[in-house]
Amino acid sequence: MNAAPQQAPSATDRFAEAWAALLHGRVGDHGGTLTPGTKRRLVARTTALLHRARNEDPFDPALAEEVGALLVHAHYTDPGMLARVVELVQEPPLAEGRGPELAGAFAVGWAVTLREQTLHEQESIRLAADTARQGAERALNASEARFRALFESAAIGIGIGDLEGRILEVNPSLVELFGARTEDLEGRRVDDLVHPEDTPGVWEAYAELISGERNRFQVDKPYYRADGEVVWTNLTVSLIRDEDGKPQYQVAMLEDITDRYRLQERLRYQATHDALTGLPNRAAFFERLEALFEDPAPGARLGLCYIDLDGFKVINDSLGHEAGDQLLTAVAGRLAGALAPTGHLLARLGGDEFVVLLEHCRGEQQAVSVAKTVLDALSRPMAVGDNQLSVGASVGVLERTVATTTPMAAVRAADLTLYRAKEEGRGRWTVFDPGRNALSVSRYAVSVRMPTAMDRGEFFVDYQPLCALSDGSLVAVEALLRWRHPQFGVLGPDEFVATAEETGVIMPLGRWVLEQACGQAASWVRRFGAAAPQVNVNVAGRQTRAPGLVTDVARILSGTGLDPHRLQLEITESAVVGRDDESLKTLHDLVGMGVSLAIDDFGTGWSNLSYLRDLPVSGLKIAGSFIGDLNDPDRDEALGWRIVGGVVSLAHTLGLTVTAEEVETEAHAQRLRAMGCDWAQGWHYGRPVRPGEISRRIAESGLTR
Repeated sequence: MNAAPQQAPSATDRFAEAWAALLHGRVGDHGGTLTPGTKRRLVARTTALLHRARNEDPFDPALAEEVGALLVHAHYTDPGMLARVVELVQEPPLAEGRGPELAGAFAVGWAVTLREQTLHEQESIRLAADTARQGAERALNASEARFRALFESAAIGIGIGDLEGRILEVNPSLVELFGARTEDLEGRRVDDLVHPEDTPGVWEAYAELISGERNRFQVDKPYYRADGEVVWTNLTVSLIRDEDGKPQYQVAMLEDITDRYRLQERLRYQATHDALTGLPNRAAFFERLEALFEDPAPGARLGLCYIDLDGFKVINDSLGHEAGDQLLTAVAGRLAGALAPTGHLLARLGGDEFVVLLEHCRGEQQAVSVAKTVLDALSRPMAVGDNQLSVGASVGVLERTVATTTPMAAVRAADLTLYRAKEEGRGRWTVFDPGRNALSVSRYAVSVRMPTAMDRGEFFVDYQPLCALSDGSLVAVEALLRWRHPQFGVLGPDEFVATAEETGVIMPLGRWVLEQACGQAASWVRRFGAAAPQVNVNVAGRQTRAPGLVTDVARILSGTGLDPHRLQLEITESAVVGRDDESLKTLHDLVGMGVSLAIDDFGTGWSNLSYLRDLPVSGLKIAGSFIGDLNDPDRDEALGWRIVGGVVSLAHTLGLTVTAEEVETEAHAQRLRAMGCDWAQGWHYGRPVRPGEISRRIAESGLTR
């Protein structure tokens, strides 16, 4: 038998092997050793922690921090080892942004634990020095020898100074740290060692120490070496007192943390800058934005220019992602160059979205000026490979008083304003409008809740009567979707169906309405027989183009037991563009199974009358606006009635049943009846009601068998 082929190791297995090989290589630079068993347990424990840190969602930094601490406890403290670990833990596959987070958390655990060990050593040295002083009279020679041994051989730099700030003595490690000679340091004043990046308050703390107000302080502090290079140190300064508690001299201990500091700076840069363009990223933007709200001055203002490229997707899809990345880099460079003189923060939020933050904005005009600068910068083509590509942008402009908003509210408002700019034609800037923003926020709130509203039972269906104009009898009902929204109350379809179509929720929602309406119609048939009304259900344009509509209708009819001839689907004129539209076959298939079709709101769409010959419809509904306009004194009523009469005549010529919508008076009903209009719908014949009210109306009609 042939041996089964060996399966290639997974990415997880490869990482585990590389991690084990790294830890088995050597044990730090402190001369310590681990037994094989101890090393195996360390490898197993750290591998398990890193596996969780790389894969669990949400990311838990404590896992990677524990790995860093375990390595330090095991004496893996060589900076070269640290650099290799940081590279290894970021190797793919990883979720977006997980690499810098993971490396940063590991470095924090490693650095904090190493610092704790170093501080323990420093404290031992300080106590030894203090003990030497206190025991000088009892065992002067012995204690001096111990102190001298610690002082001379310590791995960290130590300096002793008087209370006037003069350096009295330094050990070899401190001389090496500064790259100087002993005589270069001894005799200098401590306050000669100022650096421009000194931590605020460091010299105030030093003054308090030498005056006896405090016993020690600790801070990260940079120094200039003799060769001009900067060395970063963890500085601990302690005050030594005599037996009476009087300050006598000071001891400074300096640990070289330059490599660790540069690593942390590199990790911070990676965490706050976009890897593709080098611009500040989303995290850096929000950090700067939120800082404006921490303690704003009275009347402080801010501005946002939210930028989205126009046509980027087409370029990305046609030329490939590599070209798309090159274009984004070129756009970033172009914008950065144009905005550099302004000093405003330019950040990339992701994809083809950028934002400009105007701190201390002087007013709306300044924000608009920045938007114009952005559009002007992108008006010229950009070289990408062998192509000269043109890409425009849309900009949403927000300018507000800081006290009147919040960081997230400001960003949402700028984002919604941006999409208004796109809706209004692209390649333009649009200024924030509070009224339109409130409407957009309401639509957003609706769209966010809509996907779960069905599961929560918030939707329901009302039914509005359609009556024969000849005798007023109930012939059909239209199923009208309602949403009992917990915040906005009961919403009609005009308030959420368009959003449902935009988000795709219309597909499951449309199926649900069909199921409810067909189930209710079948129930009426079982109870009232031939007197049960036909049920009309609106179908959105997106549904007619969905390949599964015919299958859904067939399944629902079969499941509810409703005769297909008792179902009429209402479509808008815009649902079908022409003879070659893909939805035409769907409509013919529906009619083929016995379902009838009607054109809803006739006269508000393209109204290409020739298409009526090609559509497999059996009826049309005259848009309610035509009937409603007959009550408007500013419109020509006679002309309006002639238009309605013409539509009725045309429809009858084509063999279609005509329904007039929004019939609210008996006078209108009589006029329509005289024209030969078949059915009517409106408040004169009944408002949308619950199914029970329709049942009562059928029963009272006396037409039940």
